[in-house]
Amino acid sequence: MGETLEIRPGEETIQPPQAADAALYFIGVIRTPWDQLRACPRRGDMIEGPVCRVEIAPAWRKALMGLEGRTHLQILYWMHEARRDLVVQRPNHTGRSAGTFSLRSPNRPNPIASSLVALVEVLPDALLVRGLDCLDGTPLVDVKPENCPFDQARPQQSGARDAQAR
Repeated sequence: MGETLEIRPGEETIQPPQAADAALYFIGVIRTPWDQLRACPRRGDMIEGPVCRVEIAPAWRKALMGLEGRTHLQILYWMHEARRDLVVQRPNHTGRSAGTFSLRSPNRPNPIASSLVALVEVLPDALLVRGLDCLDGTPLVDVKPENCPFDQARPQQSGARDAQAR
């Protein structure tokens, strides 16, 4: 980790497990203008935010096929500079302690983030997007369309069907 974060009053840590339950493939790297955690925005801006480059590793570039014409994507990434041992946090903006799972903090057991972004352009080896809020060099976990043609073919949720049957 590049920046060491201090424990604030009201925060608690644990000793994380030594063994992992699963493995991830990083499929690329994200290029943004931010090289320090404190410089990253709290939320990305899909309209006025900077254009960022989501670089795709050579083995995964064919997976970009079919993204042309999309307007929005979900970008999942690994917040590699985040703490993984905080169970109770005290955000500066609230001054109150809260459990990690009740916060959108990057500090979590598995620091996976998801950002809804506006797709600017699909390149042969990258995506240009607006709306990211991560450090330059952040590992890319996945890219998903915000919606896809299969969404329209889904049956209604059972609760909706049950309500209609009454």
